[in-house]
Amino acid sequence: MDFSIYLQYFVSLIALVNPIGVIPIFYSMTQDFPKEEQDRMVFITCFSLVTMLLVSFFFGNFILNSFSISIDSFRIAGGIVVAIIALTMINGKIGENKMNKEEKDVNVESYTNLAIVPLAMPLMAGPGALSASIVFGINSHTFESYAYSSLTIILFGLGCYLLLRYSKPLMKRLGRTGVNVVTRIMGLILLSLGVEMIVTALRNFGIIAQ
Repeated sequence: MDFSIYLQYFVSLIALVNPIGVIPIFYSMTQDFPKEEQDRMVFITCFSLVTMLLVSFFFGNFILNSFSISIDSFRIAGGIVVAIIALTMINGKIGENKMNKEEKDVNVESYTNLAIVPLAMPLMAGPGALSASIVFGINSHTFESYAYSSLTIILFGLGCYLLLRYSKPLMKRLGRTGVNVVTRIMGLILLSLGVEMIVTALRNFGIIAQ
């Protein structure tokens, strides 16, 4: 079993979801909430994130087949989305890449549950993370690969939970500048992953040499 594959998937989720970049957004939305309510929202947010990633991982192939979309076409589309997100992150625009104008203009108090919308979707489980999960799921063919991939997603969700719940000291230490630096580094990693997805698809189509 090549565990480096699952490590690569884990790292790609870190870059795509950018949980450190979500921290200031989370606290800006919940700063007036009591600590108990904040903790409950962290749990619901991360549980929703894991659920969305697992659904994309297991049922992504079925969805693509239903619309007669090839995996390489989806790789190119996903790679473009990932690259756009990465460029936005490199520019330091935390969260703006995952929310449309209507979602940003809505008063957060009007959401029935901030933990699900917009925190889990679309801030964390954005199009890039969902696309990567679908592609990774299509490339899994054995029970062991499904089991280890599911465990990777669950561990990632647990890491996000711990980070968000105990992030106040981190926020004070990093500050806005530190968060922006981390976001730009994640953006560079993410851009490389997006380019790799596109190059792989072009090779499979025979457009570029192997």
